[in-house]
Amino acid sequence: MPKPTRAGAYLICGTPRTGSTLLCGLLRATGVAGRPESYFRRPDEHAWADRWRLPRGAGGSCDYRDFDYRDYVRAAIAEGSTANGVFGARVMWGTLEEMVAGLGVAHPNLAGDDLALLTTAFGPLRFVHIRREDTLAQAVSWARAEQTGHWQHGDPVAGEPRLDADQIAALVRTVDAHNAAWHRWFADVGVRPHAVTYEDLVTDMAGVLRDVLAFLGLEPPPRHVVVPGQRQQADEVNAEWVARYRGRAGEVSG
Repeated sequence: MPKPTRAGAYLICGTPRTGSTLLCGLLRATGVAGRPESYFRRPDEHAWADRWRLPRGAGGSCDYRDFDYRDYVRAAIAEGSTANGVFGARVMWGTLEEMVAGLGVAHPNLAGDDLALLTTAFGPLRFVHIRREDTLAQAVSWARAEQTGHWQHGDPVAGEPRLDADQIAALVRTVDAHNAAWHRWFADVGVRPHAVTYEDLVTDMAGVLRDVLAFLGLEPPPRHVVVPGQRQQADEVNAEWVARYRGRAGEVSG
């Protein structure tokens, strides 16, 4: 089988609490696979724009942007690329719509053609789709992070978590809807992403990383050692919530 050509850019596509932060860190640590971050998440855009010292009041591409989105994308590419020219970014389902809306204003002749807008901005793209097979465990993790503000190691804990069955049920529905939306979008634009599951990632980080790099046509540096930058956060509290939620669901259905 011929070796795939090297990717110039890729997007890690997913939903919260799927191990995407861990995967981004593993890829970034290779030094050859870009520096993937959530550059296009709406709440963070102004902080990135300030960091990159983008001109403000330049006639933003939508009501909440006061900078030129084309400048923003160029700065993100510079920030997210390694010396070999490979760019990586992480995109959640809700973020994709915001990205293509901004790009559609910047390139009105391509508005409505998501893939054309993305490839015009980033060049030929490859996509990595990360998901979690146990969506209930994902929803529990998401609910706990929202309640405490503790999304990754190093974040301060802002509250005491409590089992909220309604919140968890709503997040399960959100996860299912966003997973389905990603699958539809990939099919609609004719993209076949490389699939990664959280369960495989946490049990075989080196193997998952090797497969993602191969998909991108990249090789890790000689003697590269896989060291996770993030620890798995699921613990006995998560397991207890999952068990209690399933128990309640069983009582209701019974």
